[in-house]
Amino acid sequence: MPTESGSSATARQAKQKRKSHSLSIRRTNSSEQERSGLQREMLEGQDSKLPSSVRNTLLELFGQIEREFETLYIENLELRREIDTLNERLAAEGQTIDGAELSKGQLKTKASHSTSQLSQKLKTTYKASTSKRSNSFPGKSGGPRNFSVGSWEIWGGDSWIVSSFKTTTSRAICQLVKEYIGHRDGIWDVSVAKTQPVVLGTASADHTALLWSIETGKSLVKYVGHAGSVNSIKFHPTEQLSLTASGDQTAHIWRYMVQLPTPQPATDCNQMSGEDEVEFSDKDEADGDGDGCGDCPTIRTPSTSLKSHQGVVIAADWLVGGKQAVTASWDRTANLYDVETSELVHSLTGHDQELTHCCTHPTQRLVVTSSRDTTFRLWDFRDPSIHSVNVFQGHTDTVTSAVFTVGDNVVSGSDDRTVKVWDLKNMRSPIATIRTDSAVNRINVCVGQRIIALPHDNRQVRLFDMSGVRLARLPRSNRQGHRRMVCCSAWSEDHPICNLFTCGFDRQAIGWNINIPALLQEK
Repeated sequence: MPTESGSSATARQAKQKRKSHSLSIRRTNSSEQERSGLQREMLEGQDSKLPSSVRNTLLELFGQIEREFETLYIENLELRREIDTLNERLAAEGQTIDGAELSKGQLKTKASHSTSQLSQKLKTTYKASTSKRSNSFPGKSGGPRNFSVGSWEIWGGDSWIVSSFKTTTSRAICQLVKEYIGHRDGIWDVSVAKTQPVVLGTASADHTALLWSIETGKSLVKYVGHAGSVNSIKFHPTEQLSLTASGDQTAHIWRYMVQLPTPQPATDCNQMSGEDEVEFSDKDEADGDGDGCGDCPTIRTPSTSLKSHQGVVIAADWLVGGKQAVTASWDRTANLYDVETSELVHSLTGHDQELTHCCTHPTQRLVVTSSRDTTFRLWDFRDPSIHSVNVFQGHTDTVTSAVFTVGDNVVSGSDDRTVKVWDLKNMRSPIATIRTDSAVNRINVCVGQRIIALPHDNRQVRLFDMSGVRLARLPRSNRQGHRRMVCCSAWSEDHPICNLFTCGFDRQAIGWNINIPALLQEK
């Protein structure tokens, strides 16, 4: 009688162990379940042309998805039982609460709906992650690469039941006003000019930067001087100058002159309330060949080129006064330059891994740099003879950005799915912590109203106050909002039409009108 070899017996045991830990969901069609199990066994047993390392990675990722799905499913069952118990208790007391009509049948319908859409959502997540990776390796095409793989959006962020009890944000409070479409690849950064005429700037992985008319959504100037992904854009505080950082290891300063077109009546892009979540198809994604950048003037050469880095320049900003500029790079350094001579003034070293962002204080000679080493550093140039540095440690993953606010506060965002508010006088612990369900990208703070805009990997944009209270989630559906990860946010508090801008890897920037007084009143 033939006997099994030791290796085959071990393989069979491991296979049975994997199957015993897999999620089992009851289906009404037993033949479908048997067919699914048979396909799984065939997948594991058949020869594959994929390298073993790639195949193992895929199996591991899908295993993670399955385990997270199982955890959420169990949590949903527990919450469902708690609601049933609460409803029975209230019914005995002759009381009712909002949301009590959420019966078991409705929950089962919602669960079935979400399960049926799992495949489409996984495709969306995969496409977003591959789009990021295609522009995220060091070199001339380098763009940001600090994104967590495990933040799968299976349930749209919030759990089914909890989101059912949350009040929706009124469309009149957070209104989509204008979409800026014209880039041919993802948009990493967005910024608003500080001088007249006020224009919008975007930096894209398609190697270009565009300046837009906020009112009409038409592009005014196209900058094509970089040989790599344009990772950030910032406007000079007093002149019509732009500062862009690129994967070609340089930062460019270029002068622009624009004439704003006559505004057209704004159309209402809003069709649904803020918390509605509807799936979309790939054909709905913003078309990179849109008419947004039709025949706008093109600038091909910079006024000044800053060239001291040995890696991707991921961000750049103007120091107060605009006579100096700071850059952050994947070579683990930040550089301070004299704008007029383009000479290197200081090289800021100390981070253990690649830098992800840099930001300057609006009124003082202070710089904050963020890094993949889970820290951000505060550099003080107020005293010409002493250049002090303070290290902030409080995150457990890449710090994607840290920005200044009013007074002595700094707000930091991270891939660990948290945002923290710090007091520069007390660096040991944050004064507020915001916990989210997805990695946070380049944040921005409305200084006057102290509102933080959080762009997420999972396509959402959320608004919080400085104490960590959630104020709103911007509308997102199949008709409006971002369809890929949101990379950056920027406030323009005084603009009468749009006072918040966001951009993402769906190749579009969006202008929002946030009714801040009504938003704060609802809080």
